[in-house]
Amino acid sequence: MRQCKGWSLLLLMLLGLGSLAQKLPTRDEGLFQMQIRDKSLFHDSSVIPDGAEISGFLFRDTPKRYYFVVEEDNTPLSVTVTPCDAPLEWKLTLQELPEESSGEGSGEPEPLDQQKQQVTVDEGTELFTYKGNDVESYVSTSTPSGLYQLELLSTEKDSNFKAYATTTPESDQPYPELPYDPRVDVTALGRTTVTLAWKPTPTGSLMGQPVQYCVVLNKEHNFKSMCAAEAKISADDAFMLAPKPGRDFSPFDFVHFGFVSPDSGFGKERGLTSNKISRAYAAKPKASDIQKVCIGNKNIFTVSDLKPDTQYYFDVFAVNSATNTSTAYVGTFARTKEEARQKTLELKDGKVSDVFIKRKGSKFLRFAPVSSHQRVTLFVHSCLDAVQVQVRRDGKLVLSQNVEGVRQFQLRGKPKAKYLIRLRGSRKGASTLKLLATTRPSSKQPFPSLPEDTRIKAFDKLRTCSSATVAWLGTQDRNKYCIYRKEVADSYGEEQRRREQNQCAGPETRRKAEKVLCKYFHSPNLQKAVTTETITGLDAGKTYLLDVYVVGHSGHSVKYQSKLVKTRKYC
Repeated sequence: MRQCKGWSLLLLMLLGLGSLAQKLPTRDEGLFQMQIRDKSLFHDSSVIPDGAEISGFLFRDTPKRYYFVVEEDNTPLSVTVTPCDAPLEWKLTLQELPEESSGEGSGEPEPLDQQKQQVTVDEGTELFTYKGNDVESYVSTSTPSGLYQLELLSTEKDSNFKAYATTTPESDQPYPELPYDPRVDVTALGRTTVTLAWKPTPTGSLMGQPVQYCVVLNKEHNFKSMCAAEAKISADDAFMLAPKPGRDFSPFDFVHFGFVSPDSGFGKERGLTSNKISRAYAAKPKASDIQKVCIGNKNIFTVSDLKPDTQYYFDVFAVNSATNTSTAYVGTFARTKEEARQKTLELKDGKVSDVFIKRKGSKFLRFAPVSSHQRVTLFVHSCLDAVQVQVRRDGKLVLSQNVEGVRQFQLRGKPKAKYLIRLRGSRKGASTLKLLATTRPSSKQPFPSLPEDTRIKAFDKLRTCSSATVAWLGTQDRNKYCIYRKEVADSYGEEQRRREQNQCAGPETRRKAEKVLCKYFHSPNLQKAVTTETITGLDAGKTYLLDVYVVGHSGHSVKYQSKLVKTRKYC
């Protein structure tokens, strides 16, 4: 008993005068539970409480020492160190101390600095050393009583770590136990999804401890511990909520689950929190980001919204929810499948091709001129929303543009060159367009020229009960313009008009009764290239949809933006 008291007094001296009021952690269960709940008892001190995991920080090339007491001989001992950011060097020693360190023999206590020096100068008996980034443990079934020192060093960079020590390893079992087969298996693989499965830990099923699983994915490497993964994750998006039963989700949807996107700037100042769940979705993370999602106690999980033909690394950690300690399964990696190769359409020189693209879809076209050429002229007519056009000549990108309406591009040619054209559709809906590629020099374009502004203007003051006067812009080229009218319901709105706005639908799709007239028009001076027309024979108080078509030399037509007009009800 006297020897045990001596150990405790000397440990208090090692911790300094500021720690004299702190009770030395022992394995008394009531005291242990109190210490676990009250972190201030051992926060930022040099004591490792018996049976609790601590977190620490190391400056580069600056060793740090921790102490704990074994009060009785022949006591089991287990010490576990978990590196987080970088490999560590650590060693465990049993300190050799004077037999009479309490000061009872002389009647005068030795000065505190002298007591510290006696401990720190003597390196003690080295029990275990390790260097690396694995989770490593020292385990002994019988150890002598004494003061034990754990010294840690990081030589690469500033680093975080976790340390755990216990004198009752058989009953504690703080870390979830791995099953007999600790591997993570890939059970299904798609272009954007990977399904993972693993054996459950016996800690939850047999021992009744609360255990959940956390899945970590990234594009760089596997992780050997949870804290190694967490060191790479920012504080804002470290954890995810578990999905509802039967529903897997993308780990990238942080904002949907109430987390603030790191790019939003919100929460940069400490103390800013919000319980409001946003309905928006977070932007996709960068390639170097890692993501962690905790999924409860199920051992099958599908990760979605991955990129095709991309290698990902997957790790699974069993986490004791009561102590927040974790154990790593043997991670795995997998490469998602490539995107299905689409059929490439062949373009014929000088021939217009009609192309349909699904919403968010894409199409590939190939143009291979049979003869040598100096340039290629590419005409693109986007009938609905804007589409993205990319052209590669022999694999080299030579054009990347968003096209709305009619556009013409001149590409420099090369002998025997082949051109691959990629068309990417709109996010709003399906896209329709007309495409022509040619190497033949010609003064006549297949599509009519258009002004920058393709709106139709209606003159309200010239509106009568039976007529409406409109105007539209022309160009310097002599083109044919045809105007059509159609009576619509009063509830016909702008949204419905936009849905029906297809610039590629020509006059041949209209009924003959809807035709008003056709005329030719041009002006050498663009400032004066405007024409007007009065449409007669209308009914009073009715709504009409007016369309103007400009027809090119080859017969291809382009429709201006439709215009709604309403005649006066009383005149």
